[in-house]
Amino acid sequence: MKKSLFIGEMILISGHLLFCALVFASGQDLVKTQGMIMEVDTYKNILIVNEKSFVWNQSTATYDAKGSPMTIVKFTPKTWVYIIGERDRDSKLTIINKIYLLPKHISKKERHLYPFME
Repeated sequence: MKKSLFIGEMILISGHLLFCALVFASGQDLVKTQGMIMEVDTYKNILIVNEKSFVWNQSTATYDAKGSPMTIVKFTPKTWVYIIGERDRDSKLTIINKIYLLPKHISKKERHLYPFME
């Protein structure tokens, strides 16, 4: 009885550890952040949000708060944004995949109104 209980516990613990390792490894380079734009450098394609640098390129998708496409021109200092990007391990920069222009800071209670915020 004790031996089968011990084996069951070991299987449960090892399964949990494996699941945690897979979740950690898959989301390691994914970045999701909300913040106010501090600076925009259109020549270098760099946004500074929350004192961190983010780079955009031709594949970066830009949207308004409703999810409609828009241009990067509307992203100016002191506007709120939500960024989904990936860290580039080689250059240590965060490349923006999608960026959303927000009307204000979105609290946790309001996030259900914005489907792109998980």
